[in-house]
Amino acid sequence: MNSPLQVFIDACLINNFVLAYFLGLCPFLGVSNKTETAARMGAAVTFVMLVASIFAYGIHQILVFINAPYLQLISYIVVIASSVQLVEMFIKKFSPVLFRTLGIYLPLITTNCAILGVALFQTSREYDFVQCLAFALGAGAGFTLALLMMSGIRERLELSDVSSVVQGAAVTLMVAGVLSMAFMGFAGMGK
Repeated sequence: MNSPLQVFIDACLINNFVLAYFLGLCPFLGVSNKTETAARMGAAVTFVMLVASIFAYGIHQILVFINAPYLQLISYIVVIASSVQLVEMFIKKFSPVLFRTLGIYLPLITTNCAILGVALFQTSREYDFVQCLAFALGAGAGFTLALLMMSGIRERLELSDVSSVVQGAAVTLMVAGVLSMAFMGFAGMGK
């Protein structure tokens, strides 16, 4: 039985959804141009992960009780899509500039496999409610951390003299690979 702190650290660093599992790469590569945008996208994804985790825990309990676990996946997708719509309406109302900046990546949170991964992983690992919260917050923090690191590096690369051969997508993918290898160093911390 892992403590909530262990579950949080595992989801944030050791088994980071972006850099270890390679889930949620679309916003990781697409929204990581500016640190401010990356931080806000990370907050939006963390919120949706938290809501999805809470509802996935409850849905799982209900579906096990009525002996219908085959409805898990579709139920999780409905919850995630609803959560994203809530976030999208909130951001559109209170920060139209951010809404325009995030563009297509905001509704794409619905199809972000990292969010669905949180719901599926917590169910398969049979976490209790507190562990589910810690797992969702850890996964969201890890996602945000990966976005912020990538955006910081990309902002510095804009100011650097980079060969024209590797500018753009090539250097972004190389940086993502190096970050992923660096995070593999945390694998020794896990069980």
